[in-house]
Formats: sequence, structure tokens, C-alpha cells
Amino acid sequence: MLSAREIRARAAELDIRPTKQWGQNFVVDANTVERIVRLAEVHEDDVVVEVGPGLGSLTLALLPRVARVVAIEVDPVLAAALPDTVADQAPAYRSRLDVVHQDALTVTTLPGPDPTALVANLPYNVSVPVVLRFLERFPGIRTMLVMVQLEVAHRLAASPGTKIYGVPSVKAAWYADVRLVGTVPRTVFWPVPNVDSGLVRLDRREPPAHDVGREAVFACVDAAFAQRRKTLRAALAGWAGSPAAAEEALRAAGIDPRTRGEQLTVGEFTAVARAREQSQR
Repeated sequence: MLSAREIRARAAELDIRPTKQWGQNFVVDANTVERIVRLAEVHEDDVVVEVGPGLGSLTLALLPRVARVVAIEVDPVLAAALPDTVADQAPAYRSRLDVVHQDALTVTTLPGPDPTALVANLPYNVSVPVVLRFLERFPGIRTMLVMVQLEVAHRLAASPGTKIYGVPSVKAAWYADVRLVGTVPRTVFWPVPNVDSGLVRLDRREPPAHDVGREAVFACVDAAFAQRRKTLRAALAGWAGSPAAAEEALRAAGIDPRTRGEQLTVGEFTAVARAREQSQR
């Protein structure tokens, strides 16, 4: 792996100045990199997607352990430099690396075999959209281990009934079991951000139902949390067509219309969406 000195030297050589635009905060602590890989529990047959590989510290730690790493990098300089870094630091594993120079939020296909895992230090400004997009578009991804802003980590892993439970919590739970598995101090990054980070593990499971579509459930979730202080009867009125129609769907799903969205599990949101669809047939 790259030492903190090597990371800074490599950045200087490439004339890289970390930018807020792309959320660039590079991990300069080897123990943190090893911890991420250990918690990811990847194996020699895994095809791993890494979003935002930066200067390559995590990439170098992953390559000896997995069959392939597909690194998605939006910065053209970093994307071009990563193969050279691997060839210099770990030449035996160069053939295991694919680099995709693209914004992760626009990726629709990836080279090679379907990915089975995602392991990444995600840019703070796009972390939740990246997680949800890759869970949606690449169903072969069985596990994720992502480092994100600590507040975001807590929101992703939040349980119903808590103040931080919201749209990211419910949508992530549609796809996976989500756990906060560790925290990371800001001091392991260069440049040092203003917040600490959290490590979140997602293990894919079957969705709550197959007889109602994800889009219908997510529309219900979005409506519920758009006015989270209101009761679901009021918050879902626009989504259902009227307060009375919202109440009908809620009662059919066994939900008290006076309940608020932050109290419902993903399974209960699914039941409400199903009830609404059945009433429209």
C-alpha cells in the first residue's frame, strides 16, 4: 500500500489538488485501508467495484485478495494515473484492474464479469445516490462496505422510530440489511475534512415483496417523508389522490392513519403501496 508520504508525493507529481467538487479526501492511514478490506470480507472469486479510487491506496489493498477490481474514477488525471500506480507498486496484479473514467452516477454497464461487491471510500456529496444506484443497477452485488460521512452512515443504518430514520434508511433497507460497523476519525484523511466518517456494511437480501414494484414503494416513501411532521393520512394525500384514499390504503395495510412516516418499516411501506395499487384495479 501507499504510505502517507507516498500519497502526497504522488499527488504532487500529478499536480493533484484535492477538490470539494469531487469530494476528494484521500485516506493516508494504512491501518484504516486494511480495516476496510477486512470488514468487506471479500474473497478471491469476487469482482469488486471501487468508486473513487483516488490515488490507489484501497485499490492496491484489494487487488491481491480478489479476482478483479473495477475502479470508477471521475477525475481524468487520477483515472489515467491509476494503472501506472498499480504497475509500479503491484505489477503482479495489474491484469486484475479495470479503470472506468466516468461519473459513478451515470454508469450503466461495467467491463468484464458482473460485480459481486462494492468497496469504496465514497465522496461525501454523492454517497447515498451511489449506494442506491449500484444496488438497483447491479443485482449481482451481494455486499457493500462503504466509508461515508458519519451522519450519513447513521442515517443509512437507522431504525424506524428514530429521528434520523428517513428516505435513505428505507430505500437501502429495500435492498439489503444495513449495519454501521465502525467509525473513522477525520485525521486519517488528507486533506482533513470537517467531519468524522462511518463504515457501513450492506448485505443484499430479497426485497420485501415481489407483487408490488420498487418504484411504487419508493414513491410512497418519498411522499411520506416530504412532509414528515404530518400524519401519513395528510402526507400521503397527494400520492394517493386524496386524504380519504390515503386513509383507505393505510387502513387496508393495517396502519393507523395518524402514524408518521418515520415509524414505518420498509415492509409496512410496501403494504401501503400494495393496498393502493389493489384499490386502483
